[in-house]
Formats: sequence, C-alpha cells, structure tokens
Amino acid sequence: MSELSAKSGVAIPTIKYYLREGLLHQGEQMAATRAEYDGSHLRRLRLIRALLEVGRLPVAAIKQVVEAVQDESLPVHHLLGTAQYALSPSVEPEPTPEWATARTQVDTLLDGLGWHVDPSAPARNELAQTVVRMRQLGLTADLAPYAEAAEKLVTEVELDSIPFDGPRDAAVEALVLGTVLYGRAFDALRRLAQESESARRFGGGRG
Repeated sequence: MSELSAKSGVAIPTIKYYLREGLLHQGEQMAATRAEYDGSHLRRLRLIRALLEVGRLPVAAIKQVVEAVQDESLPVHHLLGTAQYALSPSVEPEPTPEWATARTQVDTLLDGLGWHVDPSAPARNELAQTVVRMRQLGLTADLAPYAEAAEKLVTEVELDSIPFDGPRDAAVEALVLGTVLYGRAFDALRRLAQESESARRFGGGRG
C-alpha cells in the first residue's frame, strides 16, 4: 500500500478509507498484512480524485459512478450518462408559468436539433432555470447558436478525446475532466473573445 500511495500521491489513510467505502477494490492478499496492488488500482484512484477534486462530487455520488464502472454489462452510453448526471446540479422545477414556458423552450430546442436526450436529464432543468433567469433580467434567450457551438465541440473534439478502447475507469475519468475543465476553458475563451471583439468594434489596444 505504501508503494500505491507513493505512485498515486494519495495518502495511505485515504486509500484505506476508499477501500472501506468500496470505492477502491481490494488488492490481492499476499500475506496477513500485505496486499498487492496493480495498475487498475492506480486508474481507480485517478478516477476517484477526478470525481472528488475536479467534479466536486460527494462520496455517495462517486460510489454510483464507481458501481457503473464496475458493471461490465452496463453499455458505454449509460456508463457515461451516470457520470454526466452526477456532475449536473440538481434543479427542481418551479411551479410557475415562467418555468413551464422555459422548459418547453428547452424541450422544443432539443427536439428541433434532433438530439437524443433523456427527458429526465438534469441539464434540461438546469438550462430551463437559466432561461427563466435570463428573461427575468431582460436578456434574449436565443440558445440556438450556443447549441450549435456545443454540438460542434462535442462531436469534433470532446468525445474523440475519450479513450473508449481502454479501461472503463480511464474513459470516465477523461469524460469528467473534459466536461469540467473544457467547460471552464470555454467560459474563459468567451470572455477573452468578448474583450477582443470590443476592442475591434470600439477601438482600444491592450489594457
């Protein structure tokens, strides 16, 4: 276990906690006080750290993702969906006409795009909530250009970077890191693009 800790950068007490919680599978018992760990344990620790430190998921949600990874009978689409849904904030529908209108707009947009998204996908409510807030603040909730940009990124960049031909742990880790970190990078690039376009339209250099 000391070697596993050294290679993974995860403290021994933390590894023991993951073992007790069932997040990390047991090593091969070599003696009463010695077990052997391999590359699969390193991959699992990488996944747990990605879910915990980057995805900010609670232990209960991490358990669900790990169980999905371990269930070899679960199709890849459902495996990725388990991880994706775990990353999505839980948004309860609001009992207001504004909410109903926003949710209808979201559903109509997705249907028009031909996207195959489950009706219970958490991101539907998350997007509807955003539309409600946009309208309350007087913003135009035209989502089509953003949907087109998102589809292009996912189909041409993000999913192609996931190693589906390797271990399931590695695929989920790549999805989690990509979803969170590429999302942050895209947000930062939008702000930089806004600054650049403002300078082009209204004049001004750096600063």
